[in-house]
Amino acid sequence: TDGQQLSSSWYQSGKLPHKRSSMVSLDSIRRDPRWRDPNLHEVIAMLGHPMDPVKSNAAAYLQHLCYENDRIKQEVRQLNGVPILVELLDHPKAEVHRKACGALRNISFGKDHNNKMAIKNCDGIQALVRLLRKSSSMEVKELVTGTLWNLSSHEPLKMMVINQGLQTLTDEIIIPHSGWRRDSTDPSKLQSAEWTTVFKNTSGCLRNVSSDGAEARQRLRECEGLVDALLHALQSAVINKDTDNKSVENCVCILRNLSYHVHKEIPGAERLQEPHVNHMMRSVGHQKKKNDTLDLPKRTELMKGLELLYQPEVVRLYLSLLTCSHNHNTLEAAAGALQNLAAGHWAWSSYIRATVRKEKGLPILVELLRSDVDKVVRAVAIALRNLAMDKRNKDLIGSYALRDLVSNLPCGQQHPAKNLEGDTVVSILNTIHEIITDNPENARVLIQGHAVQKLVAINKSSQSARETKAASHVLQTIWAYKDLRNTLMKAGWTKSHFKVFIIFLKQGSDDITLPLMDKNQGQGVIARILSAECY
Repeated sequence: TDGQQLSSSWYQSGKLPHKRSSMVSLDSIRRDPRWRDPNLHEVIAMLGHPMDPVKSNAAAYLQHLCYENDRIKQEVRQLNGVPILVELLDHPKAEVHRKACGALRNISFGKDHNNKMAIKNCDGIQALVRLLRKSSSMEVKELVTGTLWNLSSHEPLKMMVINQGLQTLTDEIIIPHSGWRRDSTDPSKLQSAEWTTVFKNTSGCLRNVSSDGAEARQRLRECEGLVDALLHALQSAVINKDTDNKSVENCVCILRNLSYHVHKEIPGAERLQEPHVNHMMRSVGHQKKKNDTLDLPKRTELMKGLELLYQPEVVRLYLSLLTCSHNHNTLEAAAGALQNLAAGHWAWSSYIRATVRKEKGLPILVELLRSDVDKVVRAVAIALRNLAMDKRNKDLIGSYALRDLVSNLPCGQQHPAKNLEGDTVVSILNTIHEIITDNPENARVLIQGHAVQKLVAINKSSQSARETKAASHVLQTIWAYKDLRNTLMKAGWTKSHFKVFIIFLKQGSDDITLPLMDKNQGQGVIARILSAECY
C-alpha cells in the first residue's frame, strides 16, 4: 500500500521528552494532554531534528499528508520542504532515507509539474539515482523507481532522467529482473523475467523518456544491455503465456518507440539507403514463387544491442504478442513496432516486410482489424499500409484485408457500431489507397466489395476535411483505371461521383491525425505519454 498512515499528533512544544535511546516511541507519550495536531511548518521543521527517529517519523507523516492532496503538496513545496527531503535521501540510516523517498514519491505524483521541478531543482534526480545504486532494500528501490517514473512524465525532465539515471536503471533493475545475462550465450541458461513492482516502475519510466525525441531514442538504443534485456523479457512473457501485465506493455512500448525512424537514425543507416532498394523490394516481394524463400544478409557474429531492434527475428516476437495478448495497449504497441520497422526505404525494412509474410503474420493483422478498440485498428491499418510496399504483400492484403478495411469505414453521417475516431478512418483510407495504387486487380476487388458507396458518401458529406481528402484520393485512383470504368458505370456510378468535394472548415474543427506521408514512404508512429504515473 502507498502512503503509510502515522500518528497525527506531535508534542505541543515541538520537542520530544529527554530520551537517550536511539528509538523514540511516539505512542508511549501520545497520551500526554499537551499533544495536539501539528501544523505543516512544524512537521517540516522536524525533518531537521537531531534525532533520526524524529526525522523518519516526520517524513512518513508528510508522505501520509501528501496522499492525494494537491494543496498539501503545494504547501510543502512553498515551505521549502522538498530540498530537505532530497537531502535526507543521502542519510545513512535506512529508515530515514526510505521515509524521505516515500514522501517525495507522493509529492511528485500528479499533474502539478511544479512539484516535479522542485525536486529537480535541488538535484533530486541525482540523489534518487545515488540511493538506487547504494540501497539493497527492495522497498527503497520501489520507492526510488516510482518517484523517477513520476518525474519522467514531465517533458523537460526526460533527458535529465536519461543523463543521470539511464545506465543505472538498466544495470540495477532492467537487466537483473529481465532474466537476461550479459555473459551468457547459451539460451538454455537464461532465466525467466521477474514481473516485480520495481521492474514495472522502471520500465514505465523508460517508456516515458523513450518518447522524448531522436536524441532520447538514440541514447536508449545505445545503452548497453537495454534492448537485449527488453527483448529477452518479452520472449520470456510469450513462453510463459504471461503477456497481459503492465511490465510487458511497458517493454513493448519502449521497443516500439526505439523502432521509430530507426531507418534514419542509427549510425550508418545511410549506407543501407540503396539506390536499387525499390528493385530489391520488388524482387523480395516476388520470392513467393520460389517457395517463399528469403535470402537474409549473412551474419558472421551474434547480433546485440540496437541491431536487435530491426533483425527479422523480432517479427516472430511481435506476432506472438499480437496473437497471445489481450492487453489493448500491448496489441497497439506490437502492431506499431511492426509498422515502424516496415517503414522507409532501406534494406532491413524490405526484409521485415517479407518476414511478416513468411511468418504468416498478415492473417494475424487482418483479424485484428475486427477489434472494437480504435487504437488497435488504427495501428494495424497503418502497419498493413507499410507492409503493402512489398508487392507480394500488396497482392495478399488486397485479397484478404480489403473487406475488413472497408467494413470499418463510416457510411456518410452513419458511422458503424465501432464509431472509430477520425484519424483512424483516415488511416484506413490511406491504407486502402496504398493497396490499390499500381494494382488494378486490388481496385477491382475494392469495387466488388461495395466500397464505392461508402467512399462517395465520405467524400460528399464527411465533416472532416482529412477524411474527405483521403476518400477522394482513393476515388480518383479507382477512376484512373480506365478498364474499370465500364464496371463502375454498370453499377450506376458516373464521373461526377469521383470528383473532389472541398469542405471549408473553421480552423481547429478538423480531426487531428498522424501526418500523411509521401507515396511509398511508409508511416511511423511513436508513443508519447502512454503510461500513467506511479503512486
